[in-house]
Amino acid sequence: MPMARRSRNRGDSDRDGFIKNTQQRQQPLRERWRFLIEGSVQGVGFRQSCRQRAIDLGLGGWVRNLKDGTVEVQAEGGEMALNELRLWCERGPSTASVKKVLFSKMPVTGNDWFDVRTS
Repeated sequence: MPMARRSRNRGDSDRDGFIKNTQQRQQPLRERWRFLIEGSVQGVGFRQSCRQRAIDLGLGGWVRNLKDGTVEVQAEGGEMALNELRLWCERGPSTASVKKVLFSKMPVTGNDWFDVRTS
């Protein structure tokens, strides 16, 4: 007696076990950058201007004055927006005189708001 051949078409029941929609929503990669801004950057509206620029770019984080006369910014979001903020920090508001911006990367925290901090 000949053996029955198994059909190549396995039917709907076998196909239901596979993922039908292989496209997944991709989240933009988030990074956290820290800037130390040196120069004449305190008492010139740098923090408020920085906060507004960060919000406009959709970044989270904070900005604060340090005792040594520098301003510290920690911002989180997409790489392009962070680079835009870095470029802005190199100029600052029109009343500031930026000499140098030191940059480093940090672990992501998940902040989705931007604050002005005091010390």
